[in-house]
Amino acid sequence: MEDAGKDATRFTAHSLPSDPRLLATSYLGTRVYHETLHVSGVYNGALGDTHRAILPSPLNVQLEAPARTGEQLTKTYALDTNTGSFLHTLEGPSFRASQRIYAHRTLPHVLAFSVSITRLAKGSWPITVRLQSAFSPESPDLDLHLGPDFQGARRLGGQRRGWSLRHSCPPAGTCVARRREARRALYTAHAQAWAALWADCGLDVEGPLALRQALRGALYYLLSALPQPGAPRHPDSGLSPARLAVPARSEECLWGMRPWDWQGPPWQKAGSEGKGAGYPWPPGTQSSAPSPNPQGAKFAWESAGSGLEVCPEAIYGTQEIHVNGAVVLAFQLYYHTTQDLELFREAGGWDVVRAVAEFWCSRVEWSPEEEKYHLKGVMPPDEYHPGVNNSVYTNVLVQNSLRFAAALAQDLGHPVPNQWLVVADKIKVPFDPKLNFHPEFDGYQPGEEVKQADVVLLGYPVPFPLSPHVRRQNLEIYEAATSPPGPMTWSMFAVGWMELKDPGRAWALLERSFANVTEPFKVWTENADGSGAVNFLTGMGGFLQAVLFGVTGFRITRAGLAFDPMCPVGVSGVCISGISYQGSRLDFSLSAGLVTVEVTAQAGTWAPSLEAELWPSRTRLPLPPGRRVPCSAGRIQRSGHPWALKLREPLPRPPPCRRPGLPPPA
Repeated sequence: MEDAGKDATRFTAHSLPSDPRLLATSYLGTRVYHETLHVSGVYNGALGDTHRAILPSPLNVQLEAPARTGEQLTKTYALDTNTGSFLHTLEGPSFRASQRIYAHRTLPHVLAFSVSITRLAKGSWPITVRLQSAFSPESPDLDLHLGPDFQGARRLGGQRRGWSLRHSCPPAGTCVARRREARRALYTAHAQAWAALWADCGLDVEGPLALRQALRGALYYLLSALPQPGAPRHPDSGLSPARLAVPARSEECLWGMRPWDWQGPPWQKAGSEGKGAGYPWPPGTQSSAPSPNPQGAKFAWESAGSGLEVCPEAIYGTQEIHVNGAVVLAFQLYYHTTQDLELFREAGGWDVVRAVAEFWCSRVEWSPEEEKYHLKGVMPPDEYHPGVNNSVYTNVLVQNSLRFAAALAQDLGHPVPNQWLVVADKIKVPFDPKLNFHPEFDGYQPGEEVKQADVVLLGYPVPFPLSPHVRRQNLEIYEAATSPPGPMTWSMFAVGWMELKDPGRAWALLERSFANVTEPFKVWTENADGSGAVNFLTGMGGFLQAVLFGVTGFRITRAGLAFDPMCPVGVSGVCISGISYQGSRLDFSLSAGLVTVEVTAQAGTWAPSLEAELWPSRTRLPLPPGRRVPCSAGRIQRSGHPWALKLREPLPRPPPCRRPGLPPPA
């Protein structure tokens, strides 16, 4: 394999970039060697002025070389994704000094650093290093003062300035951290938690090192932003485009969390931690004009802890109502993956889905001329075109939301309002029969520049049936019209070309995404020129999906988990471990013409037996736990009847899937 012997999990450099990499957890976030940090759920300011409160960071301590040693020291910086640690090392002929900085995986309120010194030459003279601290107990959002020391620890407290919102206080974890540190167990517990997480969320490709590192970095930053399953609970305010470590627009939970980051990892154990973020809390009906009496509920385009709209520019919150459809799509995929009716029956999920359906039905207008429902005055994902009518992306999401709401109502035993299905069937979906493509909105002409992926999202991630010819036309027309630096864009074009089995076009588009990856720590920027949000989780989620759902062909449907692999040029295989589907954990190993599936664990006796239905033969292969089954394209589904095919002998085991962080098999 190309670059097979090189480590794709550790990123190193001899100097820090001008924009230092970010280090964040689901609760605390800061930049390495930066003076401020942010806390999840702690905001300051009211309405449009809301921002995450800025706190001084005591972690702003840097290891420096000792004065007048006379040694030539080599300086190295490294991000070790295996252990979730940032390392700064000074090494010379006689000693090595290392500083390790990490945001604790299981104690989400703890940021820590440690320093170790190793003698490399014989001798007994003292070795001294310097720790340079720039900590200042000041904040524009808090009036702070130093309090009395407590058991050797410095205490800092104070009062807030202006409006603030705090969901929860941290548990008494500082004492836990101190007890663990006394037993030298603080870092060990952190590293073990990361090792367990990677074992449940493995992803690697047989391909170029640049691709492997980009995937590993994107997955690491997304997992870093999600709470550890089983960690001390606190309300999760959701994923903002850059999570906690970057200020400004990136502070709030944005639309991108729904279609990009929620769909990113198909590992339910990790991804389900984000499903509850803000979803039950649209603050009631919000007018989105021009409908005079909207009902139901509309989600905010940018929200803080309250769910209120905090987008500083009103047009986005008013017009980008496709956010509602993205939220329901996330619920739909979760339900199809887990069959978890309790979320909808007991935890408020049904209230959300029903309210969105009611909103759509009150927002559309009937057109007697076309005998179709219209949705007017909206902005699609292409933000270059505000105030348009019948955005095809938005209207397809309306269809999808209403049909899922109707199906879910039946599963829950609720009556299905007839209007839901009438609107779903009769809402206008713009289509040009002469050019065989979907205009982005009423009046769109081919060649008009669009900001980013929009119509090409039909088919994936938005489920919508398209003939291969129409899918190709949409890709061709909008690839030529899309702004080159468009975020979350080229990975979705790559998915489309993989659907059409064009490996060359797929790789060319996937490779364009690398322009958003900055060196040396694989941090994403919103735009390819480095502008926009930094540590851009939304873009990372889209990029991950190009492999997780493009190369594999995974599609989550009511019937099962479909797969239809297609490797782009330069990629010969993919290994994915820890996928959760209806109570079972599965490992997939994909290569040209061969898919190997293994059920590695089941959550309990309640987990249904699974089988693989192969296409086009419709042959069904049972998937008993612990046995690898080679197959081709098909679908993982519940066993619908006693196994038709009994495996008389164990199948030969192919080479094991190499998980990230582990050496290749011998």
